[in-house]
Amino acid sequence: MQQKIPGPADPKEGLHPRNRYRTRYNFQQLIEGCPALAAFVAPNAYGDASIDFANPAAVKALNQALLKHGYGLQTWDIPAGCLCPPIPGRSDYLHYVADLLGAGEEAAIPRGPSVAVLDIGTGANLIYPLIGASEYGWRFMGAEIDPVALDWARKLVVGNPAVAELIDCRLQASPMECFKGVIKPGEVFDLSMCNPPFHSSAAEAAAGTRRKLRNLRGRKPKETVLNFGGKDGELWCEGGELAFVRRMIIQSAELPDRCLWFTSLVSKSAHLPRLHQTLKSAKVAGMKIIEMAQGQKKSRILAWTFMGPEEQGVWRRSRWGR
Repeated sequence: MQQKIPGPADPKEGLHPRNRYRTRYNFQQLIEGCPALAAFVAPNAYGDASIDFANPAAVKALNQALLKHGYGLQTWDIPAGCLCPPIPGRSDYLHYVADLLGAGEEAAIPRGPSVAVLDIGTGANLIYPLIGASEYGWRFMGAEIDPVALDWARKLVVGNPAVAELIDCRLQASPMECFKGVIKPGEVFDLSMCNPPFHSSAAEAAAGTRRKLRNLRGRKPKETVLNFGGKDGELWCEGGELAFVRRMIIQSAELPDRCLWFTSLVSKSAHLPRLHQTLKSAKVAGMKIIEMAQGQKKSRILAWTFMGPEEQGVWRRSRWGR
């Protein structure tokens, strides 16, 4: 029996219901908005229009088209070798934390500049602030340890005047700190976000990039494209994801009343037991694990708060009038 190939209108399995790119990309529409994308679009093995996802230039052009078509963002680019984020997956993180702020009720999701979000490690791509400010009208502060990436992110703010007033970028002088040094006295946030470094060493990160390219191309990758998946600070830190998120939890306990919900992506489910123990030691009032999926790729958001239900209600009413 012949296998059915999904048509263009079939949903991408697992993406959030509000995700603008739950269905297959309409390349004709995307090219109309960004003609440069046309050079990278060709029929795939099933005869559908697609791009070579192992080609960094093609992925960047696709991102530029998606951000312009879906969010009205006119300017987006990244330095050579920097992390090129998947737009649907990054959007999903924002939609799920919006549900978190709305306590599970879509009608209660707060929108507009009264919502303040801290993006830890915003990167040169500035992807969460750009999409979040466009989609929900939230204010963002993007913290970054790399001065070059920070300068690039600030240029993206200037290049997108529709959301520029909603985004601030600050240098984190200490790579071991998540909050101190970037949060100003008296400043509070409704939410913190983070896509932590995944690997524990440069060698491990390089091996991961090679595996990724082999999976995309089905053959050994050329050395000339091995760095397209991100720079060292984006991909690895000592101790990897587990050490980074544990440190974030410990440091969040030092300012429990400065943020309603602290959150982080966690790529490896095997890390959850250790992180749960760290949260317990930090005496959080509540925690949630929000599962996410994009096709076969699985990930999750770990969220925690030091405020009980009554305190959360007071926070919502005082901050958003809800």
